[in-house]
Amino acid sequence: MNVWIYVALFMVVGLVIPIGAIAAGFIFGPKKPNPIKESTYECGIETVGDAWVQFKAQYYIFALVFLVFDVEAVFLFPWAVKLGQLGLYAVIEGIIFVSILVVGLIYTWRKGMLEWV
Repeated sequence: MNVWIYVALFMVVGLVIPIGAIAAGFIFGPKKPNPIKESTYECGIETVGDAWVQFKAQYYIFALVFLVFDVEAVFLFPWAVKLGQLGLYAVIEGIIFVSILVVGLIYTWRKGMLEWV
């Protein structure tokens, strides 16, 4: 039971620190709103018309695909470093993992999601 006290303490501290920082900023932060502070700022250029523009969903999907393959590289790095010391089961698991990612890459490529338009 003693081991779980450390886990609970870690979770409490992990919640108290960010909540405390947000609360401190809300309580002690300056509250002097004015039209200049609330205006949209974009690279020092005055906005013309409505500042809220709608982006194509394809940019979002492109970013998600990039993120998936970036995280996949993080998972594959330790596997690749210890590849010589792994057994056959771990090598087969790695091959299955990479093949699933290749199928996903082929799918997104054929759907045209990798074209930056």
